[in-house]
Order: sequence, then structure tokens, then C-alpha cells
Amino acid sequence: MEAALCFLLATTLATTSQAYQSHLLPHSGGGAATSAAHRLHHNKISCSSWRLAVETNNTVGWDIVPGECAEYVANYMLGPQYPEDCFAVISTALAYAKNLTLAGDGKDIWVFDLDETALSELDYYSLPDVAFGAKEYNSTKKKEYQKKGTTPALPAVLELYKELVPLGFKIVFLSASSESNRESRVSNLKRVGYHTWEKLILKQTSEHGTSSLMYKSKKRTELVEAGYRIMGNMGDQWSDISSSNPGNRTFKLPNPMYYVN
Repeated sequence: MEAALCFLLATTLATTSQAYQSHLLPHSGGGAATSAAHRLHHNKISCSSWRLAVETNNTVGWDIVPGECAEYVANYMLGPQYPEDCFAVISTALAYAKNLTLAGDGKDIWVFDLDETALSELDYYSLPDVAFGAKEYNSTKKKEYQKKGTTPALPAVLELYKELVPLGFKIVFLSASSESNRESRVSNLKRVGYHTWEKLILKQTSEHGTSSLMYKSKKRTELVEAGYRIMGNMGDQWSDISSSNPGNRTFKLPNPMYYVN
């Protein structure tokens, strides 16, 4: 599967060298001021600006990627910029981690989300009926995909994990993925290189229907009440790193494919 993904990446790069310019929404003429006013009035912005609004949490509560930006998002996720952006986040996180003095009592933890953080589901989102988030979300299909346990690691995050463990951080994976998928999630993590962790927290049946923001906030609070110190917290959604007890430092990875409340 990883070989197929690499082939897909190479093919995409070869045929979309002008992707970042050719898939912007059209601008009107008449100078910069007129163009800006026209776009504001008609709610038309470039796809790159739409992605910026998503990553800065200014565009919230959206369900699917706008149709006109689907190919742009695909080019971003499969092109060189997405991994570059991820490694930029990881570089900052590692510099921070290396400058910390840990207590050495096993209570200093680093929290990772799973999907699009520890693991990369680009092979799933590349499917035509998913189209990098441009098609309606299908929870049943996504759960079936995760049960296979074949999701690759997100390379930048795996590298950070490999640095954090020898530094003395205990790793906690906190995901809204269903508890019913625990076996496949455990085998998946170990298969791609995450060999040890303190806790893998998954959503119980009784917690279904709770927003990700509330659920993750509650679980982090429980960790703190148990004596853990959240030194770092990393996810691809703002709901991963917001609200109660987010941690001493938070790190947001890019993800323009979907939004989770």
C-alpha cells in the first residue's frame, strides 16, 4: 500500500506542477481594491486562502471541502508542501521538548491524537468516493477502514515519537475512535513503529454523541487529576488541543480535509 501511495504521489506531482495557481477561484478585474470587494461580496476566496482560514480556525463547522477546492486539497496533501508543513510543526515541538527538564517520576506525558496525527489516512482519503473530504462523510466506511489496521504512520510524527521516548516522556494516545476498534488500533500502531505508550484512550459506547472537544477535554482533565503533567499535546484538529487542560504547549498539524467539533 505504501508503494502504491508513493506511486500516486509521484504521478500527481508530475502532472500538477502548476496546481497551486491553476485551481484558485476566479478574481474579478478592476484593480486590487475592486477585486477584494467583489470577492467579499460574493464570498469568493482562493482555495489557498480558504485553507488558511481553516488552519487558523476562522472557518469552522464546515462539513465537506468545497467542490471547487477538492483538487487543490488533493494536490496539497499529496504534494511536497504538506509533509514540509508537518515537519515544521515537529521541528518546533522537538526543540521545545529538548529544552524541558522532566521530573523523572513517569508523570510527564505527551498526548497525541491518532488519525492525521500519529497515523496518516491519505490512502483512505484518496479514494474516489471520499475525494480528500469533498464527499459526504461516511462513518461506517471510515470505521471499516480503521478495522483493517493498515494505516501508515505520519512520518514526521513518528520521528518526534522516537525522540520523545528516550527523553523520558510517557506517551498517551487520545482518540475519538471507537473502543470497539481497540485491537486493530493497537496492532496498527505497533506495526508502523509506535511500540510503547502509557495509555491508549478510545471512545466508549456511552460517550458516543459527545463532541470531540468535550470528550478530549474530559479525558485530559482525568489525566491531570490522576497526577499526570501534560507537557505537550499534538493533533490535527483545534478540538484536539482546546478547552480544559490542553497542556503546557500545544501543536497543531495541518488538515484541510475535514473539521471535527
